[in-house]
Amino acid sequence: MTRRVIVVLLGPVRWAPPGIDPDRWRSALAEDVVDLVATLSEVEPAIGAVAGDRALADAVAWPGMPVYDLPDRGVGAVFAAAAADGYDQAAVIAADAPDVPGLVLGKLLRPLTSRDVAVAPAGAAGAGLLGLAARLPAPPWLPGTDLESGTVELVRGAAPRPAEVAVTPAWRRIRGPADLATLDPAVEGWDTTRALLGG
Repeated sequence: MTRRVIVVLLGPVRWAPPGIDPDRWRSALAEDVVDLVATLSEVEPAIGAVAGDRALADAVAWPGMPVYDLPDRGVGAVFAAAAADGYDQAAVIAADAPDVPGLVLGKLLRPLTSRDVAVAPAGAAGAGLLGLAARLPAPPWLPGTDLESGTVELVRGAAPRPAEVAVTPAWRRIRGPADLATLDPAVEGWDTTRALLGG
């Protein structure tokens, strides 16, 4: 049986709504993503954190949820940790997409039955990645990148053949006022972020 893990990677959050403490905002976003991943079927959840983010990881983790202590926020560090833990496939996703549908995350892992790598863009071109998934161990050609600076073009350009990298549906991350305005109160989930915004 194929073992799969989705690792929520704690990264920097450089914007918060006016009047909301940035640390509380970052924690709310991460908690909602972790809560979603923890409830998905056929995949195990985990959190990835550099040393400065360990306290946040412990605060939002579910009981028994693994936390990978990473040397940096590169996807390579996440995949190495997951491979060392015995997983066959791993996806790393950003912790600032509180309302991402589970279906979008499922589509990130699905191509790994026939491809080595899959990428999900973060909305508009050049806005980084929502997530990246790979068969483990990750292929040696996978570039050393992260979710902030990575692009579909960068990953596909490094592959021996671009077709070896599947591109899955995009989903925007909450990194500014325009992103915040797209949150739909009618959509279930993102409860912690919703509460912090006042319902």
